[in-house]
Amino acid sequence: MSGFDNLNSGFYQTSYSIDEQSQQSYDYGGSGGPYSKQYAGCEYSQQGRFVPPDMMQPQQTYTGQIYQPTQAYPPPTPQTFYGDSFEEEPPLLEELGINFDHIWQKTLTVLHPLRASDGSIMNETDLAGPVVFCLAFGATLLLAGKIQFGYVYGISAIGCLGMFCLLNLMSMTGVSFGCVASVLGYCLLPMILLSSFAVVFSLQGMVGILLTATIIGWCSFSASKIFISALAMDGQQLLVAYPCALLYGVFALISVF
Repeated sequence: MSGFDNLNSGFYQTSYSIDEQSQQSYDYGGSGGPYSKQYAGCEYSQQGRFVPPDMMQPQQTYTGQIYQPTQAYPPPTPQTFYGDSFEEEPPLLEELGINFDHIWQKTLTVLHPLRASDGSIMNETDLAGPVVFCLAFGATLLLAGKIQFGYVYGISAIGCLGMFCLLNLMSMTGVSFGCVASVLGYCLLPMILLSSFAVVFSLQGMVGILLTATIIGWCSFSASKIFISALAMDGQQLLVAYPCALLYGVFALISVF
C-alpha cells in the first residue's frame, strides 16, 4: 500500500480534463462560419447519466403562426351530440307525444265498438285527444245553457282515479294512471253526441231515456273492450264495463238535466 501511495504522489499532475475535451470545438474560418463544427460524441444529463444520441427525442419544430397557436385536439362539433344533421331529429309533435295517426285510430275504435283494437296503441299515454273531447263536451253543454266545466273535470278526475285503483287490483300486469285517463277520455266521444242532441231536443222523454241508455252502453262497452285488449284481461269485460257505465252515467245525467 505504501508503494502505491508513493506512486500516486509522484504521478505527473496536469490541468487537462476530459470534460474540456468533450466540449472542445474547432472553428475553421471564423465564428459561425460554414466550417464551424462541434465535436461532442454524446450528451450528459444533469445527474451525470449517459444518454446515447440514437435514443434522444427529436425536437418538434413550430409550424404555427405568431399569436395563433395550433390546437392539439380539435373542438367537438355539435353533430357528435345531436346526430348527423337536424333533418334526422324527430318532429316536435312526436317529442311531445302527439301522434295524429294514433289519435285517429283510437277515435275510430271508439266510434266502431265491434272493431278489433290494437293493445299496443291503446296502452299509450295520450292525453291530447281526451282533453279535446272534454272541452268539446263542456262546449256542447254550454250551448245548452249549462256551465258545467268544473263538474266535467272533477268527475273525470275522480272517475279516472277510481278506475286506476280497480284495474290495478284486477289485472296482473298493472296499468298507469295516464293510460286510464286516456282510454276514458277517448270513450267520452259518444257522450258528446248526446250533449249535442240535447241542444236541439229534450232528453227527458222516453226517446231521450232510450238514447241516453244507448250512449251509456256504447261508452262503457268501448272502454271495457280497450281495457281488456290492453291489459290481457280475458273474460272480465263485464266486470270492467260495470264501473265504466257508472262513470258515464254521471255524465249522462249532466247532459239530460
